[in-house]
Amino acid sequence: MTLSVTHTDASAGRAQAQLALWVGAAVYALLLISGNRLLNDPDTLWQITVGQWIIDHRAVPEVDVYSFTMRGAPWMSTQWLAQVAFAAAYRIAGWTGPVVLAAAAIALAFALFARMLSRHLRDSTTLVFVVAAFLLCLPHLLARPHVLAFPILVAWIGGLIDAADRREAPPFALVLLIALWANLHGGFVFGLFFIAPAALDALVNADASARRGLALRWALFAALALVASWCTPYGWNALLASQKILSLGQALPLIVEWKAADFQGLGPFEICLLIAIGFALLHGFALPPVRILMLLGLLHMALAQARAAEILALVGPLVIAAPLARFSGTAPVPPVAGSPRALAAAVVLALGAGTIASMSMLSYAPNMRGTPVAAVTELKRLNLTRVLNDYDFGGYLISTGVAPFIDGRTELYGEKFFVDHNAASGLMEPDNLFRLLKDYDIEATLLRTQSAATKLLDHVDGWQKVYADDIATIHLRKPGARHVVEPAVQSRGN
Repeated sequence: MTLSVTHTDASAGRAQAQLALWVGAAVYALLLISGNRLLNDPDTLWQITVGQWIIDHRAVPEVDVYSFTMRGAPWMSTQWLAQVAFAAAYRIAGWTGPVVLAAAAIALAFALFARMLSRHLRDSTTLVFVVAAFLLCLPHLLARPHVLAFPILVAWIGGLIDAADRREAPPFALVLLIALWANLHGGFVFGLFFIAPAALDALVNADASARRGLALRWALFAALALVASWCTPYGWNALLASQKILSLGQALPLIVEWKAADFQGLGPFEICLLIAIGFALLHGFALPPVRILMLLGLLHMALAQARAAEILALVGPLVIAAPLARFSGTAPVPPVAGSPRALAAAVVLALGAGTIASMSMLSYAPNMRGTPVAAVTELKRLNLTRVLNDYDFGGYLISTGVAPFIDGRTELYGEKFFVDHNAASGLMEPDNLFRLLKDYDIEATLLRTQSAATKLLDHVDGWQKVYADDIATIHLRKPGARHVVEPAVQSRGN
């Protein structure tokens, strides 16, 4: 009987490893084929520009060196390591580099995700969670620093939950992950906060006699993790920088990815949520109290901020995996030494060969459909230095060497500056537009052609429209300009 059980566990362990391997390979291949989708965010441009600056100067930025409104103001790039990685990948292979790097990180995250779930759940159930998580993460799968932190997020949370399931403290070596995470992305703060509920879960379920010693080990682990998070070029200031982002107040809801979840149209989030509620009601699935608090906290984050849906997608299933396995009667499968390393090596080599082969067939480039390429070319010809730009244009301006008024580094500009700019460009407060134009001695504006501010400047004396296309319009400060019913576009020769 012992031999039979051992063989079964070994077979299950190998199947577990193979499922994770195939999930990772499938995700990587899919992202490589649709690689241009990873370059759909204009923020990728300035992230690479900052990474190139760090490589060239062999230092991390301490102050802003890009905008003209905040130049010299204190600014920390807490994503510096990810920016360097993307910049190095771009130098080596052009836009193929960031695509491959992002796809590999995402694939690794989903492979780890599948591996951790399959230790508790059947393959079919694991695949359901993998597909749901991929769909929820899809809108935010972009070549940006956060995706390089995805594997660490999964490994870190998986390690904490596994320790809680075993009613033990996590291995101290796990704190190395938080040190790496703190240099890749500000989301490491979430990882630190998650220690508390994981520790509480372990303590609640531990024997009363063991709780004091267990609490001390968790407290020591938390202290080591906190110290490890200071292992960045900025020290503990990296924590302060992350807190600065979270304290942007009224500015956060104005940024698309920080907006609350929108259920006006049926989407993956609502579908997954309804299916989960239906399953729990139909089968009477119950969670331990602390796991309920964890899940509700993750759900609150996802409802409050659209970008947190990916955290719910990758963390939520790890939280409920062990209770769900107990509910369904599935025995946990322990990790087995001797996983199919030869198969893994063969798959990785095949993916590498496929990547090299695809470079001659697939070409990658950022989506410039909404980018003011032609307008910025004209703007540079005018040789202006003080330009009021649309928020979404800031990243492209940085990448082309033009100092923006504002860009995606919202924590640099602060809540009031960002809110005032938004109110000015949208004419929620028209006086704000004229105040910004005056206070910052603006020489020209580069705003979306369909924006309210652009339409107003078409009819304001002292501003001449000198360029316009479907994306952006340039208005030049010109004291002698007089508005007409249909403003004339000054020709390039005039």
